[in-house]
Amino acid sequence: MHVDVPAKVQEIYAEVLRRNPGEEEFHQAVREVLESLAVVLGRHSEYAEMKTIERICEPERQIIFRVPWQDDSGEVQINRGFRVEFNSALGPYKGGLRFHPSVNLGIVKFLGFEQIFKNALTGMPIGGGKGGSDFDPKGRSDAEVMRFCQSFMTELYRHIGEYTDVPAGDIGVGAREIGYLFGQYKRITNRYESGVLTGKGLGWGGALVRTEATGYGAAFFAQAMMEAAGESFDGKRTVISGSGNVAVYGIEKVHQLGGRVVACSDSSGYVVDEQGIDVEVLKQVKEVERGRISDYADRVSGASFVVDGSVWDVPCDVAVPSATQNELDADAARTLAGNGCRYVVEGANMPTTPEAVAALREAGIAFAPGKAANAGGVATSALEMQQNASRDRWTFEHSEQRLEEIMRNIHRRCHETAEEYGSPGDLVLGANVAGFLEVAEAVHAHGLI
Repeated sequence: MHVDVPAKVQEIYAEVLRRNPGEEEFHQAVREVLESLAVVLGRHSEYAEMKTIERICEPERQIIFRVPWQDDSGEVQINRGFRVEFNSALGPYKGGLRFHPSVNLGIVKFLGFEQIFKNALTGMPIGGGKGGSDFDPKGRSDAEVMRFCQSFMTELYRHIGEYTDVPAGDIGVGAREIGYLFGQYKRITNRYESGVLTGKGLGWGGALVRTEATGYGAAFFAQAMMEAAGESFDGKRTVISGSGNVAVYGIEKVHQLGGRVVACSDSSGYVVDEQGIDVEVLKQVKEVERGRISDYADRVSGASFVVDGSVWDVPCDVAVPSATQNELDADAARTLAGNGCRYVVEGANMPTTPEAVAALREAGIAFAPGKAANAGGVATSALEMQQNASRDRWTFEHSEQRLEEIMRNIHRRCHETAEEYGSPGDLVLGANVAGFLEVAEAVHAHGLI
């Protein structure tokens, strides 16, 4: 059967738009993958005949539910909960929970869709899913967060399990929230099912390096990119946006690898510290006190806090967007290029707009997509699941070594696949095609389900 590939890709995308109106982030994620898959359909007509791409673009299950809870003043609050179980061809659904006011079905679907390919690239036996709520934990007391988490899990528990769906944390869901969620799951099910959630506390089934994994993994991926170009982190000025989990541990690992992170940010502005961000002070401000990034500048002499403009205005060799989706736009990309940036590595999920990616390519900047570069978090979640299944606990050194191996393997797969499919150096195409092929083969093996 002859396939008119460009027409087929357009037809698939048009149908995704028709079936999922108003879900812009999901549309963007699908379009980015489809642009890479034209070369696959050209070689594998069976994927067109069996409508493999269309099947992968349609979630296996979408769950939306009400989450009622009471705040400290006794007022009833109503939030909305989501879990999109997108694809289980390679293993149980796996992906984080995000608690943030911006959460809606389209954002959860975009994250879940990305997660399918990201998880496939790790080489671990995990499918793709994502969930969350429009609840905002910022400014809430521990008691309020606990009541919300207990209400959220009272519905979610019936949809998850270590062989079904294994959530983890994401924006707004850290060790505190995972603890409350796990406690409620245990209470309802009467099972100490450690493998049902990842990102757990170290004293009750958590894995060493899980906290650090996404940030460390992005740094390891950047290091592999540089090595492929005959370079290293030595002396490289780096800017990492955000100051959450990914940014904090990305900064820590970049410093260990010989780079110098001179700026990071939060929603109120950014700090510049030419000496290199002091990770211990940043952890105290963000992880212990849950403060603002300006508090860092107040404590570190020589550091300055900037309200206006963008963290991408700071000149650097390496940029690691690690805050949220679509934070780095085309203007920022051109600013980075003008200031001599040579590597952009996505620490967050889809933080670079399509226009910015095009501008980076035009400027000859090496670009690593999040589904490859930030896969360290979910890879280490899968390692946590392994340890839970065998009632085992690995050392920090062993876990970090496994993480580095996985990140280097992901880079190698993306690099080799890009070459094999005629686009050397295009890690976006390499990641999309390598991830898709792995999932597609499993989808076909399982029959038409």
